[in-house]
Amino acid sequence: MRQATWTVSAAVALAAFCHAAGAQSPGSWDVVLNGRAVHMNAGHDWNEDNWGLGIEREFASTGPWVKMAVANGFKDSVGDASYMAGGGIKRRFDMGARDGFFVDLGAVAFLMTRKTVNHNEPFPGVLPAATFGFERVALNVTYLPESVADRVTSSKKYDPSMEGVFFLQVKLDASLFGFGRGRQRQWLARESGD
Repeated sequence: MRQATWTVSAAVALAAFCHAAGAQSPGSWDVVLNGRAVHMNAGHDWNEDNWGLGIEREFASTGPWVKMAVANGFKDSVGDASYMAGGGIKRRFDMGARDGFFVDLGAVAFLMTRKTVNHNEPFPGVLPAATFGFERVALNVTYLPESVADRVTSSKKYDPSMEGVFFLQVKLDASLFGFGRGRQRQWLARESGD
């Protein structure tokens, strides 16, 4: 019953966020491949293979601020299934490169469930986040400071030397898998006619 409540709550929150922001273009979804957590200066043997899948959607904007909705499922630092959904805002910096390289800096707010936190009850969070890459292939990086990790998971009890966690995800445009944007499979940038 708790999981059903969490799923409905996350779906309603995601739908509300999506309704409030205009979509960038039809089919502009991204597939997110969760893969790695780096526990800085860790003495404990944490699970750093955070395999999982997710989705991300960017919304149109008239300026350099990028709004997005996200949802993910992955193995957490103790090897349990963890789920999150939310939204964020990042400032996009076009790096002026001919191939369209950009850097986004901002934050992501979310609701998350973890077996070892609140007995799998959803809890809120806000974390700094960055994206580095191209329109169709990018790397998402999120940072969990040590003080926040300890407050949420009591990590200092198990690993007093840990100084925070970086989470890494690969973000791939859904068109690379045959969905949206004319089903093109060009990796780095759109063709000029796209």
